[in-house]
Amino acid sequence: MAGTLYLVATPIGNLGDFSPRAVETLQAVDFIAAEDTRVTRKLLTHFDIKKPLVSYHQHNHVTAGQAILERLLAGETCALVTDAGMPAISDPGEDLVRLCGAHQVEVLAVPGCSALVCALALSGLPTGRFTFEGFLTTNKKNRREHLQSLADERRTMVFYEAPHKLRATLQDLLDTLGDRPLALCRELSKLHEETIRTTLSQAVARYEEEPPRGEFVLVVGGAPEAEAAPAVTLEEGVQQVLRRRAEGMRLKDAAKAVAEETGLSKNELYAAAARAQA
Repeated sequence: MAGTLYLVATPIGNLGDFSPRAVETLQAVDFIAAEDTRVTRKLLTHFDIKKPLVSYHQHNHVTAGQAILERLLAGETCALVTDAGMPAISDPGEDLVRLCGAHQVEVLAVPGCSALVCALALSGLPTGRFTFEGFLTTNKKNRREHLQSLADERRTMVFYEAPHKLRATLQDLLDTLGDRPLALCRELSKLHEETIRTTLSQAVARYEEEPPRGEFVLVVGGAPEAEAAPAVTLEEGVQQVLRRRAEGMRLKDAAKAVAEETGLSKNELYAAAARAQA
């Protein structure tokens, strides 16, 4: 019988956020697959967990994933962890999950911290519907094209960004989306955690004056609702009916067409236009 892959969320800063179930899972599995074994070893040492580690990250996930799968198919159990947060979210772990699914290997999640969810909750922006965009590419042309595709996105948008790229990203967001509400969530759960609720233009100005420090989650307001077209009055609707009548349409057909376009009552349009012609 095949083993099980556990997706174990790790703290995004504060080790006190690591759950008892997560500790128990790491203690119980046969081996742990880690994004960076050096980072994970520190976590294991803190909780006195002694388990074999294998490397699984963006640059080796094809070969490493196949090796992990073979061990799972042989009956071993594995915990997949990242340096911080939930595996498989903006992470090559999604490929391992897909691989396990294709071979009927059970995958279970051990939930915990997620910078995405924490930032949304702290932002003060609408959270009922949102889109997670992860890290933007460093290619300027592709970045602009990506952001332009989001210009009409009405859901709240969430981005991850490193400090050395923050200024360029904020400027690109402002240039392509226009000024929007913004929450800058910095160093979540760490000693210098900070949430700044501002706008894109104010954030651009702020970081012209001070160097960005720490890892950021950017929560950006969606596009505003389009203004509703001004309502057409009955009198204006009647004039449209009469213009169509003058162009040769039957009164009944003209009233029906204008009613469909304006939302006005067909019967009221017909009656009013008939009176106007009398």
